[in-house]
Amino acid sequence: MDQKYQEAAEYYGFNCKGCEDSCCLTRFYHHTLLEYLYIYEGFKTLDQKQQNKVKRDAAEVCRQTDLADNNGHSVRLMCPLNWDGLCLIYAYRPMICRLFGIPHELQQPGMEVKNHPGCEAFSEQCMGKRYFTFDRTPFFIEMANLELALKRTVGIRQKIKLTVAQMIKTFGDG
Repeated sequence: MDQKYQEAAEYYGFNCKGCEDSCCLTRFYHHTLLEYLYIYEGFKTLDQKQQNKVKRDAAEVCRQTDLADNNGHSVRLMCPLNWDGLCLIYAYRPMICRLFGIPHELQQPGMEVKNHPGCEAFSEQCMGKRYFTFDRTPFFIEMANLELALKRTVGIRQKIKLTVAQMIKTFGDG
């Protein structure tokens, strides 16, 4: 996944450093127990002081999001794992964080291939470049298969729909 993203980024000459419209401000929902556990593994690599701050930040993001939702407003809040523009658990970041920004295609079962443009920073930096084939479908299929195997192994059937902030709020101490 990282290699394919890097190939596409190199083809386009795309670099997302310094983006003012950070994707870390986007409310992404994550739907896999696998990624929940992976983020938790990354969280556990942080020292206690960092964990405490991330948990406070996550609680505040959730509070502000709930308030905005209840008042019918949209809100863009920084991911609690982003400190000074860097992800504290970069090596453990979820799939959407690994793949965001580059134009791509996705083939959902029984549907036509959907092409998606890159992010705004991509459009500004790479306008006019011919499309580099970046099919996310195999990554989603592999994730789905891993998720199914994990859930079967641990006997879980329930679905997950959580933001990173909501996940962090559930993390216990130590």
